[in-house]
Amino acid sequence: MTTETTAPSRWTHQLFTRVRAADAARPWLWDGALTSFWTVAALVDASGGWRNVARDPSVPTGLVVVLSLALSLPLYARRRRPTTVLAVMAVAAFVSEASGAFLQAAYLQVFPLFHIALARPPRRLLWAFALLVVPVVTGALRFDGGSWHIHVTSALWAYVFVALAGITVRSRRDHTASLVERARRLEVERDQEVRLAAAAERARIAREMHDIIGHNLSVITGLADGGRYAAAKSPERAAQALDAIGTTSRQALDELRRLLGVLSAPDDAPAAARAPQPTLEDLGSLLAGVREAGLPVVSDLPAPLPPLPPGAQLTVYRVVQESLTNTLKHAGPGATATVRLVAEEDAVRVTVTDTGTPSAAVPAGQGQGLAGMRERAALYDGTLDCGPLPSGAGWQVRLRIPTASVPASAPEDSRP
Repeated sequence: MTTETTAPSRWTHQLFTRVRAADAARPWLWDGALTSFWTVAALVDASGGWRNVARDPSVPTGLVVVLSLALSLPLYARRRRPTTVLAVMAVAAFVSEASGAFLQAAYLQVFPLFHIALARPPRRLLWAFALLVVPVVTGALRFDGGSWHIHVTSALWAYVFVALAGITVRSRRDHTASLVERARRLEVERDQEVRLAAAAERARIAREMHDIIGHNLSVITGLADGGRYAAAKSPERAAQALDAIGTTSRQALDELRRLLGVLSAPDDAPAAARAPQPTLEDLGSLLAGVREAGLPVVSDLPAPLPPLPPGAQLTVYRVVQESLTNTLKHAGPGATATVRLVAEEDAVRVTVTDTGTPSAAVPAGQGQGLAGMRERAALYDGTLDCGPLPSGAGWQVRLRIPTASVPASAPEDSRP
């Protein structure tokens, strides 16, 4: 039942779609065909049929032919210049009505009227009706006597219906164009959101890769240097350094695999399938690895550790990791470091201080690591400051994260 009622409608829609496409591709063809058809019809009427409705059948045939051509040939330009076409046809219609010929070709004025309603400002319709009414009223008053209003009313109703048809088509066309434009804007906005999300994801991955690779390579470098010096005097220490290098390398590979595994996992993968990221509980193993790399670290961590969202704990871990990595890279030989974590009533404060040479440290605000730390802190409404100590010897990183900070824009707890 449904198929029978919708199939003709679908066929009709496809037909009109093809006609519109052909018209848009070759408008001159359709304009020429329509103009030729109505010109032939008007000339056929001029051969004698016009006398059936004429008020004065004695009007010269030559004048009737000229008026018929004036009422039909301008139709070719009706879409490009509808107002001009209507003005030319209105003059011919006025002569037709005033002379008593009453040519039926005068009704061809509905074509430019339709296009005025379809494509021109609404105020143009007032001028169009003025051009249409004058000839009709002139002929009715001159030849119809007391029944003049019948002729005027029937003609005006025809013109009103045509104008309403043009307005209706125009409204539907404008509505369709509005929907298309809205769909285009939504598509552009979605593309922008996708690009922004991709850029944010790339930045997040870059931070994680920097933290994982930079820290572990710094630790491995320190262990390798220590093992080289110990090889001649203490082979046991050198073997321990090699063992620590292997352990650190495996840890780095595990973290990279975890990161890449999250990236390759489908969006609907269960959270359990995603390996957890470092938390405050892992700070002890982080400090132990740094000590093995040759950097003495003193830690002051509260017990129990303060409760923070997993994402905020990852931020604290990465900031401590990056700070100690910078110390390994830039503080120079003989430097020491202190890591202090304080749980306040409304925030957690982390301070990482080293005794290195400030001139060898990375200036504040420069480097991928410092920028990444600030981005992580801002994600949880936190603040991060870093710079040389007032005494002139040493470097300090200060992080503050509110304990009630759980931003909607933060990454998922199970993600890197």
